[in-house]
Amino acid sequence: MRRFARDIVIIAAATAVSRVFGLFRDIVIADKFGAGAAYDAYLIAFYVPHFLRRLLAEGALALSFIPVYTDYLKNDPGEASKLAANAINLSLLTFPLIVLAGIFLAPYFIPFLASGFSPSQQELTVELTRVIFPFIGIIGLAALVMGILKSKKTFFAPAFAPVFFNIGVIAGALFLGSFFSRPIFGLAFGVLLGGFGQLFFQLPYLKRSGFSWSPVLLPLHPGLKRALKMMAPVVLGLVAMQVNVMVDNKLASHLVAGSVSSLQYATRLYQLPLGLFAIAISTAILPRLSERWATGDKSNYAEMLNRGIKISLLIVVPATLGLFILGKPIIKLLFEHRNFLPSDTVRTTHVLHLYLVGLVGYSFVTLFSRAFYSMKDTITPVIISSIAVGVNVALDLLLIGPMKVGGLALATGVSGLVNGLLLLFAFRSKSGLQGFLPGSLFLARVLASVGVMGGVVLAVREFVPLASDFSIVALGVVAGIVSYVCGGLAFGLKETYLEELVKLGD
Repeated sequence: MRRFARDIVIIAAATAVSRVFGLFRDIVIADKFGAGAAYDAYLIAFYVPHFLRRLLAEGALALSFIPVYTDYLKNDPGEASKLAANAINLSLLTFPLIVLAGIFLAPYFIPFLASGFSPSQQELTVELTRVIFPFIGIIGLAALVMGILKSKKTFFAPAFAPVFFNIGVIAGALFLGSFFSRPIFGLAFGVLLGGFGQLFFQLPYLKRSGFSWSPVLLPLHPGLKRALKMMAPVVLGLVAMQVNVMVDNKLASHLVAGSVSSLQYATRLYQLPLGLFAIAISTAILPRLSERWATGDKSNYAEMLNRGIKISLLIVVPATLGLFILGKPIIKLLFEHRNFLPSDTVRTTHVLHLYLVGLVGYSFVTLFSRAFYSMKDTITPVIISSIAVGVNVALDLLLIGPMKVGGLALATGVSGLVNGLLLLFAFRSKSGLQGFLPGSLFLARVLASVGVMGGVVLAVREFVPLASDFSIVALGVVAGIVSYVCGGLAFGLKETYLEELVKLGD
């Protein structure tokens, strides 16, 4: 198995462990807090530092930094080390200022984000925001270290590090909450604990990679100036994407208590296949696509992108149907304990089903946005993200009346589909590449195989007399995988997941 294949397997395996811990975290939270007002307040409080993390750290800085840093690694490793050190020093200066601003301004932006909350719930949200906000400084450094390691094609530590974030949040929910009159504060301090864990786990790998720190901030390295210049459009694109979440949360705060929580629980489930596979593929593919585009090797570039799309479709399409059929028993199994009520299960299942409309689209967003970044085109994804945001907000306002929280979920799903398809068409037009899209025969075989799988899983859910949700989910997943693989072989789909991985090359 070639190195790219190995990297995807490493990322997917490490991410799978992280997602398992993430599911356990959500199970613990559902048991402790359910889908009620306190957890709604926590989610709004967590939104702004999480937004800034996605915007400045894991998003814009990493996506603009990796292509530039990769160029330096290839042509001048000594300058690459100076560039990385300069980026870390700039982060050490700017993130504390952002944290202080967030703590001071929380009473001003929380009433806007949670305009439907009661005054007491808004006050709780402000207090939680002030506790959580230092997380952006901690995770900002962790994300920059992630970017350095990924550029050096060290993928295990960045993929596994979120396990320690999840452990911190779990510890906060289970143990730290007992030290507070309002246990939700234990969850907030658990976020900080998890952030430190995610950062410190990666530092030995950074040292082992040969990184050498120097305390130079000014003048800024020319490569960092390039990355910051590229970063501006990426920031706009990510702002556009996060506006969807902000609008959904703001509107959901006006609905019944627990609506914000239901959006969050459903998001965790529908993003599971994205996190395990689509993001694993795009993470491994970005530095390699950047290398091939820089050297003009467009034939191999197109071939690698084609393989990435095929693997995504082979996983995401059956995952979409599987989650649709087994969504309710999965939610009951994972979350319906103590404070998470049957009514919460019904609402969260409804939200999940409507989110799934956009799952394939979001896998395309993940892949093609990085394809644009590898070409050092950061403008096109911004324009397309802005269009998708307009679609999302318009549908939010149109659908929230008749469909309540389900309307918000459907708007997000349709927005993701629009975003992904527009990125695909724009990339084909701008790159001039041929042969990167899978053929119609491949797509027909995937759909036929998924149809077989869906019939089998539906039969398990409806007609097999099973006593528990665990039995339904376990047998449904096993039967679904077996029937999907067998259906693929029967329909001539020889490009199974592992075979596609083997064909992927450096």
